[in-house]
Amino acid sequence: MEGKEFRFLITKELAKQRVDKCVSSVEESLSRSYLQQLIEMNLVSVNGQSVKSSYQVKAGDEVCFVLPEPASMEVCPEEIPLDILYEDSDVIVVNKPKGMVVHPAAGHLSHTLVNALLYHCGKELSGINGVLRPGIVHRIDRDTTGSLIVCKNDFSHHEIAKQLKKHTVTRRYHAICQGILEEDEGTIRRSIGRHPTERIKMAVNEKNGKDAVTHFKVLQRFPACTYIECVLETGRTHQIRVHMASIGHPLLGDVLYSGGKPPMKLRGQTLHAKTLGFHHPRTGEYMELDAPLPEYFLHLLEILKERNFFF
Repeated sequence: MEGKEFRFLITKELAKQRVDKCVSSVEESLSRSYLQQLIEMNLVSVNGQSVKSSYQVKAGDEVCFVLPEPASMEVCPEEIPLDILYEDSDVIVVNKPKGMVVHPAAGHLSHTLVNALLYHCGKELSGINGVLRPGIVHRIDRDTTGSLIVCKNDFSHHEIAKQLKKHTVTRRYHAICQGILEEDEGTIRRSIGRHPTERIKMAVNEKNGKDAVTHFKVLQRFPACTYIECVLETGRTHQIRVHMASIGHPLLGDVLYSGGKPPMKLRGQTLHAKTLGFHHPRTGEYMELDAPLPEYFLHLLEILKERNFFF
């Protein structure tokens, strides 16, 4: 079966995981169940040999997986509850939950934000990004929670896209990073591009990357980690995750950029898109929406405050 082939090496941080879990954790567009299907079809191999889903990867293993040529994909509306922060005839701002993929892709044709939006908005979504990404003008990662703007028509899509390109959209995130940041605030200016050897990762890449700027401010320090606010000046893929890891303070729970098993069974990076500010595409009025911290994040902060938790 012909299709697109991907290869990557298992680092020591990714070792000792089931192969299906490992690949789905670092390639966020592929669900674990979809990986299991690929494994059953002998489209996933380790060191050139077919493996079972239960195979535990080791440092130095070369994992190869093949994505079959996509069949015609139909995206169906699904009655999935949406936490709506704002809505009018031009835009809708939602508070995306943890674990939800923004738009359909191979292995994620259902239960995405787009499926929920199609049910809620019907045909009132911009078509600029095609049938798989109606209304989607920017994204946040699967395990990142928080505010996301969706456009209901092509006019609003063009206007919001202009603001994103000019870096005039306010994007304020809350996160918990490993280790104790000594500076109360700072700015990270490091270009980001595709990792030179690991396709599934982004990396600081001064030669081939794009300019990326993240401003951070300490909100609270704990014995082994720091609660911070990050403001994006640019919006590169995995920007906050890559930038914080590059200064030795990866986000708590971020297996891809920190390595090791996440503490307290955290699922993915502790990152929340809290505040989103933009000029309304039709009226020009500046709007700022705030997404409350999710329950898991609040619970984690309470644990850190009460127990002086060390990792």
